[in-house]
Amino acid sequence: MGNKKNKHNEPSKPTEPIEGTEADTQNEETLDENQNQRIIDTGIVATNAKHAIHCLTVIGQIEGHYILPPQNKTTKYEHIIPALVAIEQDPDIEGLLIILNTVGGDVEAGLAISELIAGMKKPTVSIVVGGGHSIGVPLAVSAKQSFIVPSATMTIHPVRMNGLLLGIPQTLSYFDRMQERIINFVTKNSGMSASRFKELMMKKDELVMDVGSVVDGETAVKEGLIDNLGGLSDAVQCLYDMIESEESEKKSPAKKKNAKKRSYKTSGTKKSASLPLDEQRAVSLLNMICSGEIVYENGQFVPSGRDE
Repeated sequence: MGNKKNKHNEPSKPTEPIEGTEADTQNEETLDENQNQRIIDTGIVATNAKHAIHCLTVIGQIEGHYILPPQNKTTKYEHIIPALVAIEQDPDIEGLLIILNTVGGDVEAGLAISELIAGMKKPTVSIVVGGGHSIGVPLAVSAKQSFIVPSATMTIHPVRMNGLLLGIPQTLSYFDRMQERIINFVTKNSGMSASRFKELMMKKDELVMDVGSVVDGETAVKEGLIDNLGGLSDAVQCLYDMIESEESEKKSPAKKKNAKKRSYKTSGTKKSASLPLDEQRAVSLLNMICSGEIVYENGQFVPSGRDE
């Protein structure tokens, strides 16, 4: 019985160190889980940073209307689109950083994401690492400022489609119009001309199985396709500058508006306090006529004589 009693009491002994070591470990694990979940939900990696930035990654292949094989690394546009809407209307998020390493994918899905990013009011910066190929080109230029690392490449080629197609003129016309949509978007959101973009798109002898061009980071900046050559710190600093510039612009109109209101009130009080002498006499004379104190007789104002 004594041994059983001791065995029964043994679990109560290690309760003291749980508060010190095991409890701390459990708390750290809980914090890590909460932080990881926050990163997944909000994309804000650093909670104590200078500004709250959402990090959006576009990696692998852009998955559109058709589900890709499970072994493919994909970015699903039905996940990205609601995230962009939430970022735009979330007051806690001050800017958006888009990290691109994609081989391309569904054209319409990529254009849809690009148009949403281009239509955002919040500061947006994109950076291409690894590659920004095919439909990744419009995604890279959709931000207000774009960066590319020196080792990254971007592939520019005509629109193409796999699978069974109808060999009719309407199909070729559809491809041409889709290609024009891409060209118009890229040239509108970058410093490259449409003619130069088409020239790179139709270039021969560079791609083995297709026509097109592969440009590295420095060439992309020289051609005006990407705004800046730099790394992550450069992109983050650029985003910080855009956020702070936007904040200062919001404050300055409010100051000017308040100054106008103050000057208007001041000028109004001065005007009412110091009327010209002739206006004061006219007002006084009008009041006396209305009250009956004076009347107009024989070409002049004389007392009415009511008091008599």
